[in-house]
Amino acid sequence: MANKKPQECTSMEDVRQEIDRLDEQLVKLIGERFTYVDMAWKFKENPEDATVPWRIQQVIERVRGHAEQEGVPPRLIEALWRQMIGWFIQYEEEKLDAKRQEK
Repeated sequence: MANKKPQECTSMEDVRQEIDRLDEQLVKLIGERFTYVDMAWKFKENPEDATVPWRIQQVIERVRGHAEQEGVPPRLIEALWRQMIGWFIQYEEEKLDAKRQEK
């Protein structure tokens, strides 16, 4: 079945199928992003190193810019990214804490 543009959807079922298709792609992309986060903590030493405020701000500004270019509400994208970044920071902190305890 071919992808449909929003204006090509003729039923709620069409809309839901396209949302499900996009959700699958988003999960794959977030999974790919996670593989890099999973590598990043290995280059750090302490749980405190997981939070890098300047980098967080840089990422937020970059994704807000992409959102504006794509006509997506920047506040939505910022909220999603801050949630995701928070989860990734917690993940890194846990990994780094375990790494420190092994020493």
